[in-house]
Formats: sequence, structure tokens, C-alpha cells
Amino acid sequence: MAVKGRIGILTGGGDVPGLNPAIRAVTIRALREGWGVIGIRRGWAGLVDLIRDKNADNSNNFQVLTEEIVNRAGRTGGTFLHTSRTNPANVKRESVPDHLKDVYTNDKNDLTEEVLKNLDFLGIDYLIPIGGDDTLSYAVRLFQEGVKIVAIPKTMDNDVPGTDYCIGFSTCVTRTIELANSLRTVAGSHERLMVLEVFGRYAGFTALLPTMAGAAHRCVIPEYKFDIEHLAELLIYDRNRNPSRYAIVLVSEGAMFKGGEMVFEDRTTDPYGHAKLGGIGDLVSARLKELSVQFNNGHPINIINQRLGYLVRCGDPDAIDSIVPMAYGNLALNLIMKKMHGRMVVLKNGRYDNVPLDIVTSRKKFVDVERFYNVDRLRPKFESFEMTPLFIMTSDNT
Repeated sequence: MAVKGRIGILTGGGDVPGLNPAIRAVTIRALREGWGVIGIRRGWAGLVDLIRDKNADNSNNFQVLTEEIVNRAGRTGGTFLHTSRTNPANVKRESVPDHLKDVYTNDKNDLTEEVLKNLDFLGIDYLIPIGGDDTLSYAVRLFQEGVKIVAIPKTMDNDVPGTDYCIGFSTCVTRTIELANSLRTVAGSHERLMVLEVFGRYAGFTALLPTMAGAAHRCVIPEYKFDIEHLAELLIYDRNRNPSRYAIVLVSEGAMFKGGEMVFEDRTTDPYGHAKLGGIGDLVSARLKELSVQFNNGHPINIINQRLGYLVRCGDPDAIDSIVPMAYGNLALNLIMKKMHGRMVVLKNGRYDNVPLDIVTSRKKFVDVERFYNVDRLRPKFESFEMTPLFIMTSDNT
């Protein structure tokens, strides 16, 4: 046990580049300040199925972190602690750990009491969860139960409220631009329309920002239900005035046709109640090919349909997702050293800060359609970038 106490770190939800640099920043600073650091493995799952027995093999649940361990992983993508979408407050009966099956027998079970006991068993004084609104919503629950929480926002959708920036977003935008620019050579060679489906369940930042940067001609986002005939007319106009005879549209996975709903791969849900999205790009592609005859003098136009998916969240972090996690990790340590908790470290208007943790569950963060999205042209709208933050759209646009 370190002199000053013990800090736990976990990563939950989807992986993004920048998680390992954040873990590294927390660990190195904490060790040098006299704290011990434990990495919780597999997100909240590591705190659900841990066995409170000193003789039990809990190596799949936690590991003691050292400078050597975090330095080795600190420049890489993903999370070496691994991750899951486990929600301890909503565990299905079949997912209850074997040693708890006699205690928790409902179809859905709240294992928060076990999580609290496991934190005590590990001797964790402060917990630093790194995640999106799902992971951090459970962190709010633990804070309400008395756990000392300092959170770090992560999600490539950049949709955690209270902060202008979430770890992973910059690399996602960078990858999307790179992939769109690579694929445009195929679209141009065959004179086609290209549909690229990108992540973004409720917020369209990952489609809007790359389009603003020139990666696509148009984009459709979850915040505005679009008319597919209007999209077809715009794209064919773009294609026919382009010397290379192609046009690109970025489609958020949560985008919806006018009069329609989100498109799901199936109706099963994750522990936070979200059905798996996927397929809107396929539907858009099929309809665009049908409608191309109508807007292209009776001649059909073939479509390139590509779901970018995990390609935008894999690999090493870019410069911003190497620097911001380092700053976030150190900010988290500053709060702990001041004995502050129930906070989330953030970037607001270009400056590092912290806000109350419960902002995560108080509201949602969406694209301000009126300010940033031209619903007639189905593309980003901007009049002036003066005094806007690095990524233009802030957490205050909700």
C-alpha cells in the first residue's frame, strides 16, 4: 500500500486511440507523487466478477501498474487494460458471475453492492473511469454511493456533455478524412457516387467535421431527418459539375430518412439499452442508385458503399489524442491531490478545466443544427470561425 493511498483506473465502452496515453499520464504522475495505482481490467466488468479472496486468481480483473508497464503501451492505440460495455446496475441473470448466481437470481440484477465491496477489497481510495456517457453515467451512480470519482471523457463521437473535447475524436476525424481521400480515387475512376457510413448514434460531429474539412460533398446526421430524393439531387449535381465525375456523402450511423427511424442490425440491446446500429449506408446506397435515373437524364449511376467502422478507431493516436490525454491525466491527479472528487476533467473554449461529474447525466450533447448545419444543402454551415474553439462546435451548443 502506497503512503498516500491507491488510485484505480479503468476504461469502458468502445476503444479509441488516446486511452493508453491517458493511463500512462495518470500512472507516472501518481507514482512519483507517492500513490499506488491499480488498473481495473475490462472496464466495469473487472469490478463485477472479482472474487474477494486473497488466494483467488484475480489477474483477469486488475493489475498493479508501474512506469515500465504504462511506458510500453503509452504511445499505442486501444487500451491495454481492455474494455467492455458492462453495466453493473443492469446485469442479465446469465451474465452474473458464477460465485454470485445464488445471490442474484432476477432476469436483470443490480450488482452495485458487489462493486462497492470490491473497491474496498482492492483498497481503492479514488477511481478514475475513462469513458463515454454510458461508462460515466455509472460513475455518477458510484459517486452518489460515496465513491471518490474523477472522470476523464472519451468517445470518438465527441458527445459527452460538459466538454468541448473527448479523447478519440481527433483521430477519428483524421482517419475519416484520410480514408475518404484514399477512396475518392476509386470513385473518380469509375465516375460513381460514394456513400461512407461513419459512427455517430445520436450526434453527427464525426460526419460534420470531416465534411467541413473537405472530405465529402454532403453529410447526413442524426439531428436532422433528411429527404433522400433531395440528397440524390444534390449529389448528382455535385458529381456532374466535378471534372472527375464523382461525389461523396458521409452518413452517420444514426441518420434517419424523413418519416423513418434509426436502422438497426438487430433488436438485441447492450447493457445500457442500445440496439446495435448499422445499415443506413446500405439503404442510402440502394435508394441513390434507384433515384439516379430520375436526376441524371434517365441514366443510372453506380454506387460505392463503404462502412468505415472500426477503421477510424484503430491504430495509434494522432498528435491531439496524444497531448490531450496527457493533460487530462495530469488534471485528474491535480484534483485528487487537492482531495477533490465528483468531477470530470474537460476542455472548454480552448482551456483545460473541470466540471461536476453529474453533468454527464443532466443533458445530451448534439450538433446545433440551426447554427452549424444547412438543412437545404445537407452540409456544414458556418459564417465565421472567430472566437470558436479548435473543433468549432462546443458543449454549450445544446
